[in-house]
Amino acid sequence: MRSPIISSHSRIRHPDLFEVGEGSIVDDFCYFSTQVIIGRYSHIASGCSVAGGRDRIFTFGDYSSLSSGVKVWCTSDDFANDIVTIIPAGIENIKENVITGNVTFERLTAVGSNSVVMPNNHIPEGTVIGALSFVPASYPFEPWMVYAGLPIRPIKPRNRESVLRQLARLEEALARHAE
Repeated sequence: MRSPIISSHSRIRHPDLFEVGEGSIVDDFCYFSTQVIIGRYSHIASGCSVAGGRDRIFTFGDYSSLSSGVKVWCTSDDFANDIVTIIPAGIENIKENVITGNVTFERLTAVGSNSVVMPNNHIPEGTVIGALSFVPASYPFEPWMVYAGLPIRPIKPRNRESVLRQLARLEEALARHAE
């Protein structure tokens, strides 16, 4: 078993709600303020941020990657319709239009550098998002597709057979090394 690596230079606001799978790496200067579940052999590169509060969950599947500078929001203010400030604990029913929802990446997914993913998104298996992209809240993704842009749009299908063939080779090699 390969232990996960979590940089001591990253900030985890709720360490009791932070799980990282075998062989995964969380690089320097990352910030997490949600519940986090990271699968096996996944990578979160330096300078990523996953925010949204302890009531929201960020799930990141096996064999997946966030490139440097990616921002994932599980909760966001509605800048057009709400006050944009911290509301002190114990005070409720002030904001009327909070944008919120868990963000889930299934296995074999990736996001390119400096992209932003808004709340309430489910990124299906094999889906990748190009660098400098913006993913609006609740986007209707299709599996095994490449997306990019501001906001994102489908670019082309991903080569599922090739990716799965490489995954099979990787899993065979991991099994041999575990013996």
